[in-house]
Amino acid sequence: MGDGEAAGQRVSPLKNFAAGGVAGACLLLAGHPLDTIKVRLQTQPKASPGQLLLYRGTYDCFHKTISKEGILGLYKGMGAPLAGVAPMMAISFFGFGLGKQLQQGNSGKALTPVQIFLSGCLAGVFTTVIVAPGERIKCLLQVQASGGAVKYAGPIDCALRLFKEQGIRSVYKGTLLTLIRDVPSNGLYFLTYETLKNLLTTEGQSVSQLSTPKIILAGGVAGILNWTIALPPDVLKSNFQTEKTQQHLYPRRGPPGVGASAAGSVAPAGDNRGQQSRVTIAGNNPFLLHVAVNSTSD
Repeated sequence: MGDGEAAGQRVSPLKNFAAGGVAGACLLLAGHPLDTIKVRLQTQPKASPGQLLLYRGTYDCFHKTISKEGILGLYKGMGAPLAGVAPMMAISFFGFGLGKQLQQGNSGKALTPVQIFLSGCLAGVFTTVIVAPGERIKCLLQVQASGGAVKYAGPIDCALRLFKEQGIRSVYKGTLLTLIRDVPSNGLYFLTYETLKNLLTTEGQSVSQLSTPKIILAGGVAGILNWTIALPPDVLKSNFQTEKTQQHLYPRRGPPGVGASAAGSVAPAGDNRGQQSRVTIAGNNPFLLHVAVNSTSD
């Protein structure tokens, strides 16, 4: 796994933090418009009998957002994740490194796939502290314009209002679902990424000598597998974090209530086939484009 070699190459934490911040900013600039479309598709209300859904699909959502709000409409809510992306990425790799160190100790042995997966899971636990409030603010800002009324002027205003209305618990609403999404998906991401890097390394070559196209391939495949298992809880998280904005959709409160209500909130009336699964795949197209762009940042 190249752990011994990696251990001998100490990189300044400040450089890691700065590199993570720059990479994360590029990631957001490229991927946030697709994330906005994903969230709006995931949280759109169920169509009334005889009426069409607000957004018929990815392109329709994109077209309507540009028409009504301009290009900046696709970047709604980017301030919160942009502010937290550098520490989030730094904490993610710190958590992954700590997980490997705790399991490896001083033995110097190569980690097993299960141990790499568990190390990635620990990284997901660590990043939730930053990701959960950022996601809460981001989702509220992304959906408020499509709802007609603009309540929050920006990320700071949104955070202050949430705290003033219901305290810190409101800011961290959706933390459990964020954990359910990020813990296993981070584990799978790091497992796939590390495994593919080793498989793509030719005999006698170091992993650190991998070419850029091979690193992009490893990161892209890992990102797609990551979101394959992250998308279902992400749908529930987006709906739960914006449920007060769409209270008529979710009469039962809490994650179970949102899950039960959301299961039938996307399918048209009278269509019972696949009703419970449609909410799981809502926003599937932008999410696939999203990970294809974002996973190359590694």
